[in-house]
Amino acid sequence: MNKSQFSQKARQLLAAHEKLIKRKNEIIKEGNGIFNRYKYPVLTGAHAPVQWRYDLDYKTNPSLLERIGVNAAFNVGAIEHEGKILLFVRVEGADRKSFFAVAESKNGVDNFRFWDYPITMPELPGSPDTNVYDMRVTGHEDGWFYGMFCAERKDPDAPKGDLSSAVAQCGIARTKDFVTWDRLPDLKTKSPQQRNVVLHPEFIDGKYGFYTRPQDGFISAGSGGGIGWGLSNSILGATIDEETIIDDRQYHTIKEVKNGLGPAPIKTDKGWLQLAHGVRNTAAGLRYVLYMFLTDLNEPNKQIASPAGYFLAPEGEERVGDVSNVVFSNGWVKKKNGEVFIYYGSSDTRTHVVTTTVGKLVDYVLNTPPDGLRSAESVKTRNELIERNLKVMKSLKKK
Repeated sequence: MNKSQFSQKARQLLAAHEKLIKRKNEIIKEGNGIFNRYKYPVLTGAHAPVQWRYDLDYKTNPSLLERIGVNAAFNVGAIEHEGKILLFVRVEGADRKSFFAVAESKNGVDNFRFWDYPITMPELPGSPDTNVYDMRVTGHEDGWFYGMFCAERKDPDAPKGDLSSAVAQCGIARTKDFVTWDRLPDLKTKSPQQRNVVLHPEFIDGKYGFYTRPQDGFISAGSGGGIGWGLSNSILGATIDEETIIDDRQYHTIKEVKNGLGPAPIKTDKGWLQLAHGVRNTAAGLRYVLYMFLTDLNEPNKQIASPAGYFLAPEGEERVGDVSNVVFSNGWVKKKNGEVFIYYGSSDTRTHVVTTTVGKLVDYVLNTPPDGLRSAESVKTRNELIERNLKVMKSLKKK
């Protein structure tokens, strides 16, 4: 193509991208009363800026080919800052490497726009990360914003020819402006591997509280697993000497294979709302869903309510992607008016949002029956509900 045609095609690329960014999202009317789902994902790989992917210089790219592809945008951390929702996105390139980038929106359901540059995350001297992903962002009472993320490296003890064995540890970074990040030493625990680590937003007896997920292998929980809890005297070289499991895996449940905490908990007058993911095995492979529980205000490691089953499961196109049948959340936002925006990735491909309120979430957690762990108990619980409802329905017919 000549230079004029090149310029026209470049303008078309930029216009199509702007149209995608400005697409208005819509609530899907059908629902369960707990939250509102939305028609469109809030972020996809196509939301990545054109200038991240294309060389827009005619001299160096006369055919206007995409030079650096973006495969997916998912598993976001989230906060509200200066009247805007900021998402800390796991952007995965076509080269399989993930990096972090900030996307912002005024309303939190559409019009998310990436900042000009991705986050430049410093590496630890002598221990570079092969891949970083799934950052939880916590505003801590010490005045810093912390990012807790998975720092993946090749397993140094893997036998020759094994190019898939890896070690996952919890990377830690902090910032005041979300542009410049200070990298701190990885979290140290007695577990061989750590994933899905979350920083509690408040001090516990002057110490930093961490929700952890100890596991034996990079993928398999082995004898480990469950959502753990531990304290560290300092965030500078954070070390947990003792982990206790506060939410364990359970046979024949949504969390029999693995489970891990999502974002930092939301504080309410009834306790700390906790959002987590659970994994079970099926004939079609692993299935990831989201579930909730509540912990004590003064002892956030003490569980006080745990509804049975999943809170949110993949539906429709959410079930299709690079890793199918998965929903995963590591970011939500509680607004001053009580609204809650829950961001979740689907099938390791794209990012969605559901909206609800603190009141509905507390109601859901406190008044949904717990798991009886047996079919007979499930039927018993459901029959109790049916019996109450039949009486109510009878009175409604009389009116």
